[in-house]
Amino acid sequence: MVIEMKVTGIALDPFTNSPIVILKDATGEKILPIWIGFMEASSIAMELEKTPRVRPLTHDLMKNMLENLKFSVSKVEVTDLRNDTFYAEIHLKRDGEEHILDSRPSDAIAIALRTGSTIWVKDEVFEKSKKLEIYENKDKLTDLLDKMPPGDFGKYKM
Repeated sequence: MVIEMKVTGIALDPFTNSPIVILKDATGEKILPIWIGFMEASSIAMELEKTPRVRPLTHDLMKNMLENLKFSVSKVEVTDLRNDTFYAEIHLKRDGEEHILDSRPSDAIAIALRTGSTIWVKDEVFEKSKKLEIYENKDKLTDLLDKMPPGDFGKYKM
C-alpha cells in the first residue's frame, strides 16, 4: 500500500545541522522526515517559497526537458529504505506508455513540486524508518517538528 504525502517544509536537524524535507499525509498522522543534501534542500525550498529564478536550476531544467520531450510526471514514489538510504522513483508517461526512473527522493520531490505531481510513500518505508540509526533522537525530533509553527517550515537559509 502507498500513502499520498505532501511536503510541509524544510527544516534543519537540530542535532546534526543537516537539512530535512518533511513529508506528511493528509491526516497529519504519518510523518516522514528525509535527510537530504544542502543543494537539494535549497532547490526544494526555492520552489516551496516560489522564489523567482533568472535562469533555470537543475530541477527546472529537468522539468523543461521532460515537457519538451512530451513526458508528463504522473507521480513520484519513495519506494524503499536500505542501508540508511532512501530510494525513490519518478513515474513518467508519454503516448500511453509509462517509464519509471530510479531517483534520490530529494530530486524526485523537487521534480514533483515543479510539475504539480503527487508524492507517495510505500508503507514499508515507514516501518523501516523506525529502525534507522539516524532516528535515535526521533522522539525528540518529532516532538520538535510537531511544536514548530507551520510558518517556520520552508524558511531554510543556506
